[in-house]
Amino acid sequence: MRGAHLLHLTLLVSIVSVCYNMSHGETYNVANSMMTCKYKFQNKLFKMCVFLQIEARSADGETLDGPYSVVLQVVDVNNNPPVFSENQYSGRVREHSPAGVPFMQAFATDADDPNTLNAQLRFSIVNQIPNPGKVFYFGINPDNAEIFITEEGAEFLRARPTVRYSRGEVHGSPEVLKKKFEDYCIPRNNIPLENNPFYTCIERAERREVNLLQDPDYALIVRAEDLGGGAPNALSSTTRVNIAIIQNLWVRPGPITIRENLEEEYPMYLTTVRANDPTALYRLVQKERLSFPFTINQNGEIYVIAPLDREEKNMYTLVVMAEDEQGVELEKPMEIHVRVEDENDNPPVCDEAVFEVQENEPIGNPIGVLPAHDSDEEGTLNSFLDYTLLSQMPPKPFGKMFTINQDNGEIKVANKYFQRKEVPQYVLTFSVTDGVHTTECKAIIKVIDINNEIPVFEKKDYGTHSVPELAEVGTTLLTIKATDADDPGTGSSKVEYHITAGDPHNLFAIEVNEATGEGRVYIARPLDYELQNVFSLQIDARNPEPLIEGVEYNENATTFVVIQLVDVDELPEFEADTLNVNVPENITVGTIIMTAEAKDPEGKTIKFKMEGDEHNWLELDADSGELKTKAALDRETVEKISLTIIAYETEGDKQEAEMKVDIHLLDVNDNYPKLQKTQGFICIQDMTPLTLTAVDKDADPYGEPFTFSINRKSPNFEIKPLDGTSVQLILKKKPSSDLNATVPINIKDNAGMGITQKFDVRICNCTKLGYCYIEPGAHSWKLGMSGTIGILAGIFGFLILFLIILFYRIKKNGQQSAAAPEETKAMI
Repeated sequence: MRGAHLLHLTLLVSIVSVCYNMSHGETYNVANSMMTCKYKFQNKLFKMCVFLQIEARSADGETLDGPYSVVLQVVDVNNNPPVFSENQYSGRVREHSPAGVPFMQAFATDADDPNTLNAQLRFSIVNQIPNPGKVFYFGINPDNAEIFITEEGAEFLRARPTVRYSRGEVHGSPEVLKKKFEDYCIPRNNIPLENNPFYTCIERAERREVNLLQDPDYALIVRAEDLGGGAPNALSSTTRVNIAIIQNLWVRPGPITIRENLEEEYPMYLTTVRANDPTALYRLVQKERLSFPFTINQNGEIYVIAPLDREEKNMYTLVVMAEDEQGVELEKPMEIHVRVEDENDNPPVCDEAVFEVQENEPIGNPIGVLPAHDSDEEGTLNSFLDYTLLSQMPPKPFGKMFTINQDNGEIKVANKYFQRKEVPQYVLTFSVTDGVHTTECKAIIKVIDINNEIPVFEKKDYGTHSVPELAEVGTTLLTIKATDADDPGTGSSKVEYHITAGDPHNLFAIEVNEATGEGRVYIARPLDYELQNVFSLQIDARNPEPLIEGVEYNENATTFVVIQLVDVDELPEFEADTLNVNVPENITVGTIIMTAEAKDPEGKTIKFKMEGDEHNWLELDADSGELKTKAALDRETVEKISLTIIAYETEGDKQEAEMKVDIHLLDVNDNYPKLQKTQGFICIQDMTPLTLTAVDKDADPYGEPFTFSINRKSPNFEIKPLDGTSVQLILKKKPSSDLNATVPINIKDNAGMGITQKFDVRICNCTKLGYCYIEPGAHSWKLGMSGTIGILAGIFGFLILFLIILFYRIKKNGQQSAAAPEETKAMI
C-alpha cells in the first residue's frame, strides 16, 4: 500500500432481497479510507439486508487487498407519523342509542415497517367540544378507531328541538307548518301567519337546507399515536370528528298504569309512539294468548278498548312494530309494559281448616294457621287481612280455649284441661276482613290422645339399591314403612319420613302414602356419577304431633339404605344450549367470533364440527372450538347466520351434543346511496321538476335520510327536498331550444358517506302525451341534383342491358325449334 496515492475500492457483488439500482464491479475512489453510500435505503425495499464484497485495487487494476464481505443490515426507524385518511370526519348518531355500539370509524396509516412498533397505532380522544361538565359522551376503540357513545352519552345526549311530523306530512311544507303553528301557538289579533314573526322564524328554520355536519353538535379531537401509544418518543397526528345528534322519536314510553274496572269511555287513549320515518305503519303484536284489549292507529296512538281485570292479568306487554308498506321493519320492535292497578274488589276467602290438639297440650302451643287469602294484589292494603275469633262451640271447659293472632291468623292454645271424652272437637268461628270486605270462616279442632308412642321401622337396614345415573327424576328406588301404636287417624300416629344424612344436595325425597303409611323413596333431582356415585342415606320417622314429656325418639325410628349409581356414557355438555353473538359485518377476516366450550362428563376427548354455514364464511377449529371468519361478511346478503355446533366424542360410542348459535351481523356504513334512475327529461312547455330517488342498502343510522346537493352552484338547476330519500330537480330557466345536460349530484347518507353521481337530463319540446318530440330536419343522406341524375342514368342503363339479353335469348330459342325436325329424320 506504500506509495499508493489513490486506491480504488471495487464493489464486486451486490445481493439484495429486491431489485435495486446497483451495478456489479462499480468502482469508488477512496482517499480518506471512508466509503460513503450514495443510495437512500428504505426499509420497505430492503426487507432483510444487503450483502457486499469489497476489494482494494491500484490505479492499473491490480488487487491490493481483499475481497472483504460487508453486510448492511437495514433497520427501520420511526420517521413517519400516522396519517389520517381524512382531514375531518363527519358522523351522525341518534339520541337514546345504546352505549358501546360503534356508529362511525376513523382511519389512519403509518408508512413505517408494519411488523414493528413504529407502525402500531393507538387511538384516543384528546378533547370533546363542548364539554362543560368534563364528562366524555363519546368513546373510541383504541385499536380500530371505532367511535361509540358512552353510558353518560346514552343518558344525556339530546338532539336539537325540531318540529315533529306525522304520517303523510311533508317536511317543511308551508301547509303543514301552518297547521303545526296553529296547534301549538294560536295567533293573536287575527294576524296572518305570513306576517307572524314567530311562524316565519319556524318556517325558515324548517325549510332551509341545514348541513348538520358543517354545524355539528359535538366535535372530537382524535389522536393517532405510533409505538403502541404512550411512548415519550412516539409520533402522532390528530384529526377532527364532527358529530351531529339526530332526533330519535322511537322512544319507549314509561310504564303505563291503568286501574282495573275503570269506568271510562272506551276506546281510552293510553300513549303515543312515533317512528323516525313519518311514513311508518304501526301494528301491535300479541305475546300472550289471553284476551288482548289494545289497539293502535296509524298515528301511533295506543288505546285500551275495554276495562281490565287485575285478577285475570296484572301486566300486559305490548310489542309495537313500525313497518313500511311491504312489511319491512323500519325500527326495532318496542315493548311497552302496561300495569293493571289493583282495586279492592275481592273479599277474603277461607279454605277448609281441620286441626288437632292433644289432651295435654301446653298453653301457648301453636295449633295451626287459618287458611285464608285475598285475590287482590299481594303486599298491598287491599289484600292485608285482619283476624278475629268470634265464637267457640262448645264453650267447655272454658269459653276461651283458643286464641288467634290478629295479623297472621295463627291459632294457639289459650287454656288447658282438654277432655277428649267430654269434648272430642271444637268448632271455631272467625271474622276475616281486608278493610272493605268481611268473611266469616270456621275451623274444626279435634282433641286427640296423647302421643306416647314412637314410630318403629319394619327394617333397620334396607340394603343397597342400584340405579343408572341417567334415571329420570321421579323414578322410585324403594319403599319403606314405619308403624305407630298411637290412636289411629290422628297426628300422634301419623308417620312422616325425613332423610337426615347422606344426601347433602337433596337429590332424593320421600313421598308418604296416607292410606298405607308407606314411604316411596324417589329421585328428586338429576344424578351424576362423576360427582358422587354412592349415597348412604339415614332416614328418620317422626310424628307431626309432639311426644309427651319423657318419651324420646330412638334407633327404632331410624333406618338406613345405600344408593349405588351405575355409570352411563353421557353426552358431551355445552355451557349453554343456545348462544347469540353480535358481529360487525366488516370484521377482519380471521377474527375469532366465539369459542365453543364443552366437556365430556367422563373426561373423554371431544372435538367440534359445524353445520349451517351456507355462505362458507366461517371456519371452526375442531380441537379448540374457536369459530373464525375465513371470508368477508355481508349484512346486505344475510342479517343472521344460524349455525349448529356439534361436540362429539372421539372414542367409545362417540356421543354427540348440539348447540345452536345465531350470529347477528351488525350493519356498518359500507354502502353509499345510489340513484334509482340516472336519466330523465323535462318538457319545456311546463318545466315539471324531475323526482330523483336514491336507495342505500345500509340500515339505520347509516341509511336515510339522505343529503342531496349540486357540487357547484348551477345557474340552470336546483334541487328541493321531498323526503328523506327523494328530491326534485328543478330547471330554473327555460331554454330557447332542445338540449342535453349532465348534472353532478352529491348524495350522502345519514352518516355523511356518499359520492357524486351524474344524472343526464334531456330538455325538449313534448307531445300532448308528455314525451319528447323530435322535429324533422335536414338529413345527411339527402343527395344533390348531380347525384340524382347519376342514379337515374344507372337505372336506365341497367334496363337497356336487360332488354338486349332478353331479345338474344328469344332469338336463340327460335333457331333451336326450327332445327328439331331435320334432326329427327336423320335419326330414323
